[in-house]
Amino acid sequence: MSLIVQKFGGTSVADCEKILAAARKAIRAQQDGHQVVMVVSAMGKNTDMLVDLAGQITERPPAREMDMLLSTGEQVSVALMAMAIDSLGFSAVSLTGAQIGIRTDSTHTKARILSISTDRLQHHLDAGKIVIAAGFQGIDEEFNITTLGRGGSDTTAVALAAVLHADACEIHTDVDGVYTTDPRIMPEARRVSRVSYDEMLELASLGAGVMHSRSIEFAKKFSVPIHVRSSFSDIPGTMIVSEPELSDRAVSGAALTRDEAKITAVGVPDVPGTSYEIFSRIADRNVTVDMIVQNIGDGGRADISFTVPRDELAVTLEAIDEARTVTGDFDVTHDDQVAKVSVVGMGMATQAGVADRMFLALSEAEINIKMITTSEIKISTLVERDQALAALRAVHNAFALDQNPESIPPLADAGSRPPSDAADIVHQLQNMERLRIDKIDLDDSQGRVTIHGVPNAPGVAERVFREIAEAGIFVDMIVQSYPSDGEANLSFTVPKESIEQSKIVAENLAKDFPSLQVSSSPDVAKLSVSGIGLRSHTGVAIRMFRALSETGINVQMINTSEVRVNVIVDGKDGEKARAALEEVFSDVM
Repeated sequence: MSLIVQKFGGTSVADCEKILAAARKAIRAQQDGHQVVMVVSAMGKNTDMLVDLAGQITERPPAREMDMLLSTGEQVSVALMAMAIDSLGFSAVSLTGAQIGIRTDSTHTKARILSISTDRLQHHLDAGKIVIAAGFQGIDEEFNITTLGRGGSDTTAVALAAVLHADACEIHTDVDGVYTTDPRIMPEARRVSRVSYDEMLELASLGAGVMHSRSIEFAKKFSVPIHVRSSFSDIPGTMIVSEPELSDRAVSGAALTRDEAKITAVGVPDVPGTSYEIFSRIADRNVTVDMIVQNIGDGGRADISFTVPRDELAVTLEAIDEARTVTGDFDVTHDDQVAKVSVVGMGMATQAGVADRMFLALSEAEINIKMITTSEIKISTLVERDQALAALRAVHNAFALDQNPESIPPLADAGSRPPSDAADIVHQLQNMERLRIDKIDLDDSQGRVTIHGVPNAPGVAERVFREIAEAGIFVDMIVQSYPSDGEANLSFTVPKESIEQSKIVAENLAKDFPSLQVSSSPDVAKLSVSGIGLRSHTGVAIRMFRALSETGINVQMINTSEVRVNVIVDGKDGEKARAALEEVFSDVM
């Protein structure tokens, strides 16, 4: 008999009428011949209410007690859902995370799943019951209740689907699928029929609230097909699987992240170990760093810019102050009035001119870019927060994301997985959220071009990359950040044979901006660490920086994404750097 996991979020169980509607969906699935596990979140604003209650008691509630408090929200929901199914004449059982056997580590409010026992779940399913599982929670080795952090119910649902080898994991929510951007702020957004795991990982990290990145990491790791559907209609929704909707479409989605804060360490020593000293202290405080941009140094000093959640700005600044006692003094600037606008698409990995189109759209909208970072399938820009919606609309229109494709090729495998024997399933249960590094790449086929003294004004990046695109040059990494209201460096990598042509393009700008200077290097090495869990495992970049520092290798450029961390080092250090990274990540490859 096939098995389906259905997850219902807080808005889908916000009142008793919606709980009954969700119960009917589960019953219909069972009547269609499926075994059904429901994963349920706390009702509506219940979690917010509990957080507010804690805040009325103390400004700093103990993390353990917050988990004890917040876990009650899901306990209410699962009990009511089981009652609803019983009232409709069918059999159900409600289980907390502890009763299921969801074992986690002891990081309260942000716990990771270590293992899930399936025995009790399977016993109830075989008895013909619909199992109602509390999302968002588990239990540690000391039997303390833990919670999984933001998006925890999504994570619970996909994890259960993985260990039960479910045929599908349905995410029922208040939207009817995944859209090209948030339809609540842009009515012209289009629902896509399917999206790839990698695209969804990037979009989830960028504020696409329909799914959380940890749950997509699980889905990709265990090849779980996810079906995002409306709780309130039978619209087909969106499949999240291995294949994108259109492989040749450069951009498939755009996203806006409002609550960002940008920090720039200005004039840090351009020597091995500086990045490690800064980011290791930030990681020690469990702060998730998002965009990281380090540009080419000048005069023995370099600038490192990065973004963190706005509400974690203060603790991040404390970490940087601590780092300065080791690295030597440097200036720090910060800005909490910024937002990140990004485009994502599998097609951009093989197509030139994507950055040019994005930067042109922003330039024509008179929006200044404060920071740029790229990955193989994502371009992110930081803009002023009050220009964020205009920037999102500009790039969404530039790539015609509101237009339906003429035809969509059929899905090859629908995310299907090969059968597993009992031993394989047991193996999957071990350290479920363990970081997995797929590969470490060394690319020595590229060169680097840097434009020094770029003015902080709209349109400069667009001019550079328009002319490069017109010359048919494929650009890989792009990094730019303004340390203050002054000038910045704009660096990018291109194939070595395109270095001279790219320099000519860059030097042409000096006719209008006499302060610009151009430098280049045909001998650089790009090291890439890719895998699953890079965002939720904040220590990946730290391990890279430490390994390179201990080997005496200086990092020239950095950029990051959900599935990859890239660094540029001197070409002569490429093989040594790869060996160092292979050694430090040998335990997770």
